[in-house]
Amino acid sequence: MTKSCLFSCSTTDETTAKQKQLQAPNNNNLIGSDTSICTSDMLSNSSTPSQQSMCSSSSSTLQSNLSLQTLPSVLSLQKSLSPETLKNLNVSHHCLFSFRQTHQITCLAVSSNLLYVASGHEINVFDLNNNTHVSTFNDAQSDSGSVKSITFSGGKIFTAHQDCKIRVWKLLTAKECNSHKLIATLPTLNDRLFRFVLPKNYVRVRRHKKQLWIQHSDAVSGVSVNNGLIYSVSWDKCLKIWRSKDLVCLESVKAHDDAVNSVVVSADGTVYTGSADKRIRVWGKGFNDNKKHSLIATLEKHKSTVNALALSADGSVLFSGACDRSILVWEREDSAEYMSVTGALRGHRGAILCLINVCDLLVSGSADRTIRVWQRRGDSQEYCCLAVLEGHEKPVKSLVAVSGGMSEGSVPICSGSLDGEVKVWQINCSF
Repeated sequence: MTKSCLFSCSTTDETTAKQKQLQAPNNNNLIGSDTSICTSDMLSNSSTPSQQSMCSSSSSTLQSNLSLQTLPSVLSLQKSLSPETLKNLNVSHHCLFSFRQTHQITCLAVSSNLLYVASGHEINVFDLNNNTHVSTFNDAQSDSGSVKSITFSGGKIFTAHQDCKIRVWKLLTAKECNSHKLIATLPTLNDRLFRFVLPKNYVRVRRHKKQLWIQHSDAVSGVSVNNGLIYSVSWDKCLKIWRSKDLVCLESVKAHDDAVNSVVVSADGTVYTGSADKRIRVWGKGFNDNKKHSLIATLEKHKSTVNALALSADGSVLFSGACDRSILVWEREDSAEYMSVTGALRGHRGAILCLINVCDLLVSGSADRTIRVWQRRGDSQEYCCLAVLEGHEKPVKSLVAVSGGMSEGSVPICSGSLDGEVKVWQINCSF
């Protein structure tokens, strides 16, 4: 079991938007990024703060961070707040508590009051009500590699792994010590036995290697569940669709020309995939009388690897983050079945590694070691950066919202970093 140390944050960071001046992020703690640098380059940067360049100014207004024109052809959606708005706006944030793992944090997930923290090949579970460690699972599967993604559906837990597999777990009751039981590994043995005889079920994955089309041939980077279907994406460039009822693989699509890093699914079943080929692709089922998923559109505006995707609650807005340090905002056109870019959000000084949309807030984590909180201004297409959360010592790899702790004007979120630390934040916003 991974030893974890829980402790309250020693400092409290509060930002009040009434102030005209905001302290800028300490540039000594920022990782520089060129638009050509990919995620792996950003995450492997081990330079110390003293080795990084100093900024000539240590403070600036909130609006002065709207720099770094990495995509000059895309309109900026950021707007400076008027003095009247600043007078009535009150934004604060503070760290409730934090704990540290022995390995890098690769992903976070929340189910009810339980926080799932993937660190290396282990998954540790914490009770957010009393900030205690509940259990550890997958600790015996050291050969599975790092855990890339965690999601929940129908009382089951789905985890994506470096070893090309998806594992399905069941949470046992409190009487059974809140343990997690492995109930299946995808593709299942029955699914493989059913297909292994016929040569048509094999595809070439390398020059001298073939395998069943239902198998991923590289790390599974993301998994999402929607309407009885499981969607998995991998560095093998493929999107696979599984039936959650019996865990049978239904489809496999060559989705991109390079590794696929992220997948999100809207309530209507529209699938969005983001890739190292700089593209976002949109997939749908039932188009052109096709009962299988087919390509609807390709969204091309990013200039480097797409790392993260997030959807608004109604699925009408898509947010994408990439190594070009920009967050692009895509909205559905009335005359089309797909999204078109409306503008960009800028301010991070490193690759965008994770995005979540919660309530009316967009939260982004970056290789620059900061978290930014964005909000759309009314019915317009303009956004403002409400806060910059600092405290992590390495890139912020994962974000998740704690839905059980939400109240009007208050949103708790958890952030995980490659420094092995998880922080739980409380963001308060009132007008």
